[in-house]
This record gives sequence, structure tokens and C-alpha cells, in this order.
Amino acid sequence: MRTSPQQRLREWIAAPAYPWITGGAVTAGAVVELIAIPGGVTTTVGVLVSAASLMWRRSFPPVAVLTVAAGLIGFAGDVNLYVSIMVSGLAGCYVLGRNRVVHPALAVAGGALGALCVNLVHINTWSRMDLPVPALWEKGSLSLFAESFLLTVVVFGAVMMGDAVRSREETRTERSLAQDRLIAMERQHAAEAERAAIARELHDIVSHSVSMIAVQAESATYTTPGLTPEARDGFQQIAGTARSSMAELRRLLGVLRTPQGDTALTAPQPTLDHLAELVDQHRAVGGTAELRITGERVALPAAWELSAYRIAQEALTNARKHAPGARTVVEVDYGTDRLLTLRVRDDGPGTGAASDSGTASRTGTGTGHGLTGMRERAALVGGRLTAGAGPDGGFLVEAELPWGSG
Repeated sequence: MRTSPQQRLREWIAAPAYPWITGGAVTAGAVVELIAIPGGVTTTVGVLVSAASLMWRRSFPPVAVLTVAAGLIGFAGDVNLYVSIMVSGLAGCYVLGRNRVVHPALAVAGGALGALCVNLVHINTWSRMDLPVPALWEKGSLSLFAESFLLTVVVFGAVMMGDAVRSREETRTERSLAQDRLIAMERQHAAEAERAAIARELHDIVSHSVSMIAVQAESATYTTPGLTPEARDGFQQIAGTARSSMAELRRLLGVLRTPQGDTALTAPQPTLDHLAELVDQHRAVGGTAELRITGERVALPAAWELSAYRIAQEALTNARKHAPGARTVVEVDYGTDRLLTLRVRDDGPGTGAASDSGTASRTGTGTGHGLTGMRERAALVGGRLTAGAGPDGGFLVEAELPWGSG
């Protein structure tokens, strides 16, 4: 697979040799400049130290303080502004902001103070060169400090650029971690659903097939005439084996209904109080969601709390999958007639949206089982769930869960 020039550039910048190559190039340029335009000892040392220190900016970011300080000293020693000093100074300020060596405000303040000192040194130099320098507080004297103002603006821009890049990369990292956590939760949810399906199948086997074997084997010892003692013992052994199998299957059924092992027996199940956290997770991966709660909070039975939470979780998952970037609103209405109403609506493309594979749609007509699972959860507590196009477009999931008689 061919990589784009932009991708190759990013890979080259990320390479370990990049700071050494670029720092060496700036140092070589500084040597050429000093040969062409010789400077004093202070200028020469400042220019070379500022340029050479760039080679350690990635392995030891605090060296950027030396880079900027040496550059300012080199510039103060001579009224000529070498190109290598401009490059190394900008790079040093960028590194200060990019790595948060110090707080950006402190870095800018230090740069502004250094710029003012350089400007004062230059004013003194201009006066010794018999240049027209007005006295301080006289008319036109403020123009003498244009140099310090310009240097401060440059320092501010470079530091803020580095800090902006750092913030953007931290945001990308946090979003990637949140996405990984969300994917893990969705996979766990899918695994739990599969385990629940297997548990239902096992329940049917235990309740019907195996139990029928035990009952028939035991009854045969009394209803079948002329049984020999050996045959009677054989039927009793069949019944005992069937009962033993039922016990083993019930233990296996208990394991399947406990997704996280023994710890899940004591772990608290999510409730409606966790909806805010669920909405925050949706926002963390780039979605736009809002939680609206009406009515007085009522402590519902655990089954109702869990069902409502899982329905909202599945609806948000479907919104991310079928309507990425859509604005989603989660509404919880506790009502006044012991009826909990849960609505999850988005302003996406509606029922016509398809999954990436093209096999599942928002209406659940493809291979996905999300809406089926939500309907089953609603029916489990005697409620109902509808899903389809919203009255104002988009997609709407609405669950009504009655939790007691009036």
C-alpha cells in the first residue's frame, strides 16, 4: 500500500534521527553565517549554542530554555539578526509550548522580559554608535521599543502553536482510549447477549427434555408390570443420572447468567443514575448527546432500572453506528402514573441508514439484533418499545415501562 507524501513526512518527523538532522543543519547554517558576517565572542557563542542545542530538544525538552536564552544573548551581542537565531529561537519557543516545560504564560512572560533586555542593550549600542536616539519619555521614544514588542509577539505565537499541537494530540489520545473502552463495552454486551441466548436454550433443555427423562424413568418402575430387580435398578440409575445432569446443567446455567464470574454476583448493576455517565461516554468518542429528565426521580425496581439503562445504551450504540455525527437526545420521563417513558432520538438519516456492511438497517431488518433485544427487555418488565422514523425526521426509540399499578 502506497503512503501519501503527508504520511511519509509525518513518519520522517517522528523518526529518532529527525532532531539530530535538523539541529545539525541549523548549526551548519549558523557556522556559514558567522563566517560570512563575523560577530563578537558573545554573538558567536550565543548563535552556536542556540543552534546546536536543538539536537537534544526531543530527548531533553528543557534544553529549549537554553536554546531561547542563548538566541536572545546572541542577538543582544550584535544588532545583526542571524537567520539561524530566528530559526532556533522559534523552534525553542515551540518546544517550550509543545512539551509544557513551563506553563505557557510563564514562557511568554520570560520571553517578553528577555526581549525587553535585548532591546535595552540595543538602545545602548545605538547611542554609542552616535545614532539619533531620543531620551526616554520624550516624543518618539516609544518607537525604540518596537523591537521588544515584535519579539514578544513572535515568542507568543510560537509558544501558543506548540501548546495547541500538544492539546490536540492529547485530545486525540483521550478520544482513542475512550473509543477503545466503548468498543470493549459493546463487545462485552454482545457476548452477554449471546450467553443469555445460550442460557435460554439450556433452560428449555433442563425444564423439558432432561426433567422428562427423570420423571419417565422413575414412573416406569411403578407403571411397568413384571419388571425384574435388575430392570428396576436400571430405571433408577437412569433417573439418578438425569437428576445429576439437571444439577450440572443448572450450575452451568448459573455461570452463563453471570457474565463476569463470581464478582458479578456482588457488583452493582447500572441504574438510571448512570445515564449521565453513559451520555458522557457517547460524547467522548465524538458524538453529540443531551440528557433531559422530567418528573421526580423515583427509585424503581432493579429490573426496571436495568432494562431502561440497557435500552438507552443500545439506542446510543445504534446512533453511533448508523448515524455518526448526528445529535442525539435521551429523554427520561418518570411521569405521574407509575409509567417510565424513555426516548432516544437523533437527527440522522432515519430508517434508511445502513450499517457499514450494508446488511443491517435502523429498523432491524438486517442481521443486527439490537432492536429485538431492546423489545425483549421492555417486554420483560411488561412494557413496550417502538422504533422508527421520528416525527421531525431522524430516528426515534421510545420505551414505555409501567412499574406498578395506580
